[in-house]
Amino acid sequence: MRFALDALFADVPAEQVDEAREFYKSRAAGRGPSTLGELKEARATRPAPRVADPPAIEETIEAAEARVPVRIFTPIDDPPRGVYLDIHGGGFYMDSAARGDERNRELADALQLAVVSVDYRLAPEHSWPAAPNDCEAAALWLVEEANARFGTSRLAIGGNSAGATLALVTLLRLRDRGAVDRFTGAALRFGTYDLSAQTPAGRRIADEYFIQAYASHVEDRTVPDISPIYGVLDGLPPTLLIVGSADVLLEDNLALAGRLSAAGNDVELRVYPESPHGFTNHPTTMASTALSGINSWLRDRLTQS
Repeated sequence: MRFALDALFADVPAEQVDEAREFYKSRAAGRGPSTLGELKEARATRPAPRVADPPAIEETIEAAEARVPVRIFTPIDDPPRGVYLDIHGGGFYMDSAARGDERNRELADALQLAVVSVDYRLAPEHSWPAAPNDCEAAALWLVEEANARFGTSRLAIGGNSAGATLALVTLLRLRDRGAVDRFTGAALRFGTYDLSAQTPAGRRIADEYFIQAYASHVEDRTVPDISPIYGVLDGLPPTLLIVGSADVLLEDNLALAGRLSAAGNDVELRVYPESPHGFTNHPTTMASTALSGINSWLRDRLTQS
């Protein structure tokens, strides 16, 4: 058997690859906060997220003995044909559900979905397991209430970066509760799946402050609720993994794809050339192509009659 990374590349036009290569040549590499002081400064100076039109409905839901704030979008003209649970990124310690408002408004209208975005509690003020507890509560609320609230019981989940990690952890929790079957798909963008530094992929990010902020109090971070790569991964819904070839988390996503497939799940991996971590948030044609591909994948799993 021959195996080459470029065989996993998403099919994108050569001009998009060239554009991305030039864009990232001229763009300074970013890095996250490395101390609590830097984190507080980054939070204070980050621009406010842009407001979607029409704006989100802000609500606090109750499930699993928890109260969790969420932001809800519904299609402008027609009733929802499915519900997408969105979990934002930001290293478990940054950002908010509102940061995804524009994308989620577009998703609601383009795919005729209800989109529910979770404002989970952030580290280090609320370390693990606060964030997955909040995400699980939101998912259970949808399992129980989606049909009455939105007129559909077809559910999918997704997230980017830390949000992808939390989405996978949420699915594992739901599977163990016997409640995962309502989810028809998971769209996971460049998640981090080993926070324990035990795998080669995990060691690449071992010194990152976000891990300390989120789980420094846990002696063994190979527990699947923190590092889902170590979990029993059977019985999960179809999963789409999106990652860039220049992402520090590429190996992590390759490993997860292999483990999901070996466990008997339907998994699709799309690697985008010349693209670093977070690339779908950048102003490139390749990012637009990747997001359009995610939309098509979700449409096939949520809105088919």
